[in-house]
Amino acid sequence: MLTELAHAAPLALLFALPVAVAGAILMQVMRRRSIAAAMITLALVPLAAALGGVVGVSGLMYTPELVGTIAVCLVVAVVTVPAAWWLGRRFAREALWQREADAAELDAVRGAEAARRELVAWMSHDLRSPLAGIRGMTDALADGIVREPAEVADYLARIRRESDRMAGMVEDLFQLSRATSAALNLTLVPLALGEVVSDAVAAEAPAAAAAGVEIVATSPETWPVVRGSDSELTRAVRNLLANAIRHTQGGGRIELTAGSSGGSAWLRVLDACGGIPEADLDRVFTVGFRGAAARTPGEGPGAGLGLAIARAFAEAHGGTIGVRNRTPGCEFELVLPTPGSHRTPART
Repeated sequence: MLTELAHAAPLALLFALPVAVAGAILMQVMRRRSIAAAMITLALVPLAAALGGVVGVSGLMYTPELVGTIAVCLVVAVVTVPAAWWLGRRFAREALWQREADAAELDAVRGAEAARRELVAWMSHDLRSPLAGIRGMTDALADGIVREPAEVADYLARIRRESDRMAGMVEDLFQLSRATSAALNLTLVPLALGEVVSDAVAAEAPAAAAAGVEIVATSPETWPVVRGSDSELTRAVRNLLANAIRHTQGGGRIELTAGSSGGSAWLRVLDACGGIPEADLDRVFTVGFRGAAARTPGEGPGAGLGLAIARAFAEAHGGTIGVRNRTPGCEFELVLPTPGSHRTPART
C-alpha cells in the first residue's frame, strides 16, 4: 500500500501542479476584472487540480476511482460556485462603497484644507489693514505731525474703530473654534424663543439704527419654547441679524417670524439684500466663503465668519440652518428642537 502511494504521489503532483499554476495565473487575471470571477476561479482551481491528479494516477484510464472523483468534484462545484459568486459580488459592492466613502472623505478633507488656507489668507489681509492704519496714526501722533486737538481726537477715534474691528475678528475666530470643537458640550434647557430673539435684537439695534434698517418681529411673546443654551443660541441669532443688517440697504426692513411644527421650532429672518446667486446658496455657511457682495470687513467689526458660527452653534443644538431666496431678499431659517423632542446634537 505504501509502495503504491509512493509511486502515485509524484504522478498526481505532476498532473495537478500545472493545473494549479494555470489556475493561479487565471485568478490574477480575473482579479483585475471581476472580484466575483476571481472568487469562482479560487473555488474551482483546487477541484481542477485534484481532478488532474486523479486523472494522472489513473493513467488516463476509465476507472471507478476516476468516476467517483469526478462525481465528488461536480457536487462540490455545484455548492461552491454559487457561494463564491455571491461572496464575490458582496465583496465587490463593499469595495465599491468603501472606495466611494474614501473618495468623499478625501474630497471633504481637501475642501476643508482649501477653506482653511483661504481663511488664513483673508484673515491675514483683514488684520493687516487695521494694523497698518493704527501704526500710521500712532506714528503721526508720536512724531507730532498731528497737534490740533480736533485732529488728535479724530485720530484717536479712528484708532478705536480699527481696534474694535480687530477685536471683532479675533472674537469671531474664537467663537468659530469653540463652536466647531468636538469638546463643546452645551447644557440645553427650555428657552422662550421670543426672549432669545428680543435679546439679540436689542444687541444689534445700534448697528441697525446706524445702517438705517428697521427690524420687525411679529408677536414674539407667542413664539414657541425651544431646547437650547442661552448664550450660544443668542450668538447664532445675533449673527443672522448682523448678516441681514450688513446686506440690507438703508431704509430696508428685516422681518422675523417664528413657529413650530413636528417637534421642532423655526425662526425665519427675511432681509432685503436683493437675493443670493443660486450657485452660492449652498456655500454661504462655508468657513471662509465670500460671495460677490463680499463680507470683507469695512467700517464694521467682525471677520465675515458669522454664518459659519451660526451654523455650527445650530448643529450643536441638534438643529439646522438653511437659506432660500425670497422677495425682497433672502430668508434664513433656523430650526431647533423643542423640549419634548428627542433630537440630539450632531457633532463632527
